[in-house]
Amino acid sequence: MMARKMSPLLTFLMLVLPSMVLSSQDSAYPPSYGADKDSCGGSSCKLIPPRREVYGNGKIYDITHTITMKNPSGLSNEAFDPYLQLFASMKNGSDYNFSLIKLPAHSGTHVDAPGHFYENYYEAGFDVDSLDLEVLNGPALLVDVPRDKNITAEVMKSLNIPRGVKRVLFRTLNTDRRLMWQKPFDTSYVGFMKDGAQWLKDNTDIKLVGTDYLSVAAFDDLIPAHLVFLESREIILVEGLKLEDVKAGIYNVHCLPLRLLGAEGSPIRCILIK
Repeated sequence: MMARKMSPLLTFLMLVLPSMVLSSQDSAYPPSYGADKDSCGGSSCKLIPPRREVYGNGKIYDITHTITMKNPSGLSNEAFDPYLQLFASMKNGSDYNFSLIKLPAHSGTHVDAPGHFYENYYEAGFDVDSLDLEVLNGPALLVDVPRDKNITAEVMKSLNIPRGVKRVLFRTLNTDRRLMWQKPFDTSYVGFMKDGAQWLKDNTDIKLVGTDYLSVAAFDDLIPAHLVFLESREIILVEGLKLEDVKAGIYNVHCLPLRLLGAEGSPIRCILIK
């Protein structure tokens, strides 16, 4: 007797449904969003969005500062409040909420492009959209810098960073002082001096330099150190990293700036994966 041929719909269900059931266990949403014992529906339910710093059972660390009006922005205390405004609001009768964002390109955790300190690079289009994602993503070393001084050539030499290391995140006294949580811009932050930037450039293979305040360069050498780093267009600067409660060591870093054509800087989302 000839077997009955299955309909296309039945074939689809038999092949796809099992994988859908399995994939639900790896949902992109935290457990609080699913149909579980802690979830609820209706107007009486108190909705609390999850905000975490560590994901994947301690394997993924968010090292990006949340942008708020309480954090420093740029290299001044100029106010940009509020940085987020509802252009269309459901409370006011719109069918949806729609926000407008206004903030400096160098707000919070951010990246510098070569055009930040070189006019000829800016005019030529060396913006954040031209940055090499291979440099911004890959194995990285998180190191602790001596807390009593800026990052000079002497300090760089003492860190003993071996050749071949291409991405280094420098944790300094800025993290201990929690400067990124204080609104006024603090000129006493720790950063690279010109000779420290030059030593790094001449004696290491580092192409991504990450620091824990709004400027990679110390205030006294703000322009000279930036010029050293950005001159070759090979070193990418990531500033304002959140490095609390992360152990020094080797990680995979992933940093993605916004694709802003013509911008010399951009807020960036960075994570570390152990």
